[in-house]
Amino acid sequence: MSTYTPAVEDLIAKLTQLPGIGKKTAARLAFYILQSSHEDAQALARSILRVKERIGLCRMCFNIAEDDMCVICRNSQRDRSLLCVVEDPSDLMAIESTGIFKGLYHVLHGAIAPLEGIGPQELKIAQLLERLSQGGIKEVIIATNPTIEGDATALYLAKVVKPMGITVTRIAQGIPAGGDIEYVDIKTMSRSLEGRREV
Repeated sequence: MSTYTPAVEDLIAKLTQLPGIGKKTAARLAFYILQSSHEDAQALARSILRVKERIGLCRMCFNIAEDDMCVICRNSQRDRSLLCVVEDPSDLMAIESTGIFKGLYHVLHGAIAPLEGIGPQELKIAQLLERLSQGGIKEVIIATNPTIEGDATALYLAKVVKPMGITVTRIAQGIPAGGDIEYVDIKTMSRSLEGRREV
């Protein structure tokens, strides 16, 4: 039997549906919300609803956007000859936060995963190929995750993009900066050796 009231129990249950939130963290968040002012709780609820009502997908790159095009695609200062392909908007945000990449993006919204019934047709690959066929893009940088699904997606993309005469590259993978070689797993070490370059 629960020691919480039905309303608190329901809030905890809803919070545990968020990724990375277990029951203890959900309970802490629920009690934080409970102890916050009525205005703060309403502001949080309004923010959640506003995101659900206003956010859609950019018609060009399929990143999240409040208008028909995202701020990156609308930015005329971006290098329109470079296109970085990512699995999800969160991957785009991670790359963008570095401030290094100045090109455009294309968000697939997943990776090829046959065991889960996700093939190329379930992703935004047809839209990517249509975009590439319009010309102007000289290099496609594949920045899918270093997983079996991400690697399969990268291989598939390379196979369908290279015949278009566009340079296809894959982001480097290997030992993180500041890491100790002795603690690196075998797969990461092998990728580091395979991806070595001349200095």
